Amino acid sequence: MKVLLLKDPKDKDSGPDPYIKELGSYGLEATLIPVLSFEFTSLDSLFDKLSHPECYGGLVLTSPRALEAIKICLKEKSKKEAWSKSLKQMWNIKPTYVVGKATASLVEEIGLVPQGEKSGNAEKLAEYICSREKPNSSALLFPCGALKREVLPTVLREKGIPLESLTVYRTAQHPELQESLSSYFSQQGIPASVVFFSPSGVKFCLQHIQKLSGDLINQVKFAAIGPSTAEALQGAGVTVSCTAESPTPQDLAAAIHTALQPHGC
Repeated sequence: MKVLLLKDPKDKDSGPDPYIKELGSYGLEATLIPVLSFEFTSLDSLFDKLSHPECYGGLVLTSPRALEAIKICLKEKSKKEAWSKSLKQMWNIKPTYVVGKATASLVEEIGLVPQGEKSGNAEKLAEYICSREKPNSSALLFPCGALKREVLPTVLREKGIPLESLTVYRTAQHPELQESLSSYFSQQGIPASVVFFSPSGVKFCLQHIQKLSGDLINQVKFAAIGPSTAEALQGAGVTVSCTAESPTPQDLAAAIHTALQPHGC
């Protein structure tokens, strides 16, 4: 059976995409189609803030794109040297809160130690942060996207924990998305399952998929990587067949495998 994954492929240098590999272990043939493109913004401001760790109580990083923004900053030789010589050590005295293993591994690549990676979503990470931070302490620095959800900032604000958000990337539709979807459906037919990895993916892809599937749309099992994506699908009137217990290839593949059984969830 075929599974369509609406996400960017993993960096080619790091081997096969783990989602394709994991779904393959269940005998499922997965294909990736990139959905989003990103424009990075305010990078000078980001590095300026990273240069003053004494002003903050720690970092909050909820997406790989936020780490990508930091890595772009550190490509410049002088900034990379400043990070290696002192800034990295100063930030490591403070917590770096993350959602999920993908973001955690990128945090480790820049020399920081992630905390809270098992939380899996913004709601649980907010609870984790609240259990460790005191009200009215130094603000946590939160590099984020323009489309960030307000769950985490709202929970922290209600608990009196200061959070300083900085928009470092904007999300747009991938320029080849419609062409890629049309090509997939014409060549491979209608997949058994379509997996969404973000609310933005639902916004940019769902109507195209419904149109391309036509009357057979009810045969497709729709899956979500996490609760916010599932909510976006439900808000668009789609029945969600399964949601990954946590945002990992293993949990997603297991959920899809179960959903595709004759008496799946």
